[in-house]
Amino acid sequence: MNSKLTLSINPTVIEEAKKYAKASGKSLSNIVEEYLKSLTTTDHSDEKQSSLKIVRELKGAIKLPKDFTSYKDLLQDALFEKYLGK
Repeated sequence: MNSKLTLSINPTVIEEAKKYAKASGKSLSNIVEEYLKSLTTTDHSDEKQSSLKIVRELKGAIKLPKDFTSYKDLLQDALFEKYLGK
């Protein structure tokens, strides 16, 4: 069940928001609701930024063979060598 909410917002902002909503094919209420949900849901962007930082730090740490084609091929070759002694 939806509830009404009264907000005090600058009229210019309201008009621009209405134009944006119309262009997006959404209602202004829907846009506000989505925005409020985005503020209250668990934010994983810090985790993503942390992962990206690690990747950036590791970049260039490993020298790849000149005939490198793909990581999958490298892994397959390593597994063949490990288990089949080739």
